[in-house]
This record gives sequence, C-alpha cells and structure tokens, in this order.
Amino acid sequence: MKREIIITSDGSTTIHMPEWDEQYHSKHGAIQEAYHVFIRNGLETHNSSNLSILEIGFGTGLNCFITLIEAAKRNLKIEYTGVEAYPIQEDEILQLNYVSELEARNFSHKFEEMHLFDWNKKQEVHKDFYLTKRQQFIKDIDDVNTFDLIYFDAFGARVQPELWTEEIFHKMYNSLKENGILVTYSAKGSVRRAMISVGFTVTKLPGPPGKREMLHAVKTSDK
Repeated sequence: MKREIIITSDGSTTIHMPEWDEQYHSKHGAIQEAYHVFIRNGLETHNSSNLSILEIGFGTGLNCFITLIEAAKRNLKIEYTGVEAYPIQEDEILQLNYVSELEARNFSHKFEEMHLFDWNKKQEVHKDFYLTKRQQFIKDIDDVNTFDLIYFDAFGARVQPELWTEEIFHKMYNSLKENGILVTYSAKGSVRRAMISVGFTVTKLPGPPGKREMLHAVKTSDK
C-alpha cells in the first residue's frame, strides 16, 4: 500500500495512506494528539514511578519517543513494549520531524536507535527506559497481567474494524494488571460497548484537537 509523509496541523509529520485515506496520527496534529491521549490521559494518570507500557501500533515511534522524553523529565522507570505487524521503512524514518518539533535534539540519536533496534529483543534506550519491539499481529497477543498501561493506537475502525472487537479488547483486558489503564483516541459507541462487555470501566474524556471525545478504560476486576 502506498504511503506518503504529510505535515499535520501542528507542524509535525505523519504517514498518510491514500488508498485508505487514513493517517498514522491525527491530521489535526500528530504531536498534540500523542500528548493529549497517551501522556496527559495515560502516563500522567499513574502514580507509580515504575511502569510497564504496551503500545498497540508502534508505527512511527512517536508515542514511544514522547514517553521517553517525559520519563527522563520525571525520573520514571519504564518497560515499553511496542507491537507492530508492518514496520515503517528507514527512508520514512528519516523524513519524520519529531526531534526538531519537540526541540529534543539531546534525544535525536535515541529516536534513530529505537527504530534500528532488533525486533523481539529487550534493549535499553536510555537510563531506566527499556524497549522491546514485537513484530506481531494484535490478534496473536497473549500476555497476562503484564502491563500497567496500554496505548491503543491501532488504525481506525473505519478501515480495520477487526482491531476494535470484543475479542481484541478481551486480550487487552487480560494483558493488564489489576487497575491497569487503556487509553485510545477512539470514542465510537461500538468500541466503548466492546470494552465494557469484557469488563472494563470506561470513561469518555475530551478528545485531542479535531476530536470531541476519547476513551479511558480501567481494569477494575478479573473476569
């Protein structure tokens, strides 16, 4: 499928797929969306300084990179697992402008390293920040009581409805520890109902630029 680099409304880049008319991040602002959904309403909602995070859709590495920057600021210890079935290419990585847009030149080599790391191997990106990239389909995830936080950043239900089903959210529920949190940019009614049906307590929150709402889900009990 053809992919092209585009500039979103906040000046940051993302990858656009014309065939689907779908982007890896919001066209209203890739960095703004990542901070709003996954940092402010995900990472910052945990009191612990030691977190295990699962990202569904490692993609451009933006969510991981921002988490790395924030973890360094806050002295957090992070075990980060990014799941991606179709990794982006090196020429695409070189066109992404997250380092400059985030004014994170001290971390520029870290962004490159994350993408160059071997798959399916835990590696240290920075002090107290460990990354494991898993080249894996979401349907094949079988972790149990492993993660404190899930960044659910799969392609939208309009183009990949099979990634937003009860079956998938049951896997997400099982993979979280007790009181673990899942956050996603989506607020579709069918997505919310699928989450609730597998046991999540789900709250609608104000969405990032261009979206009215997003979802925040908590594993409140084993099911």
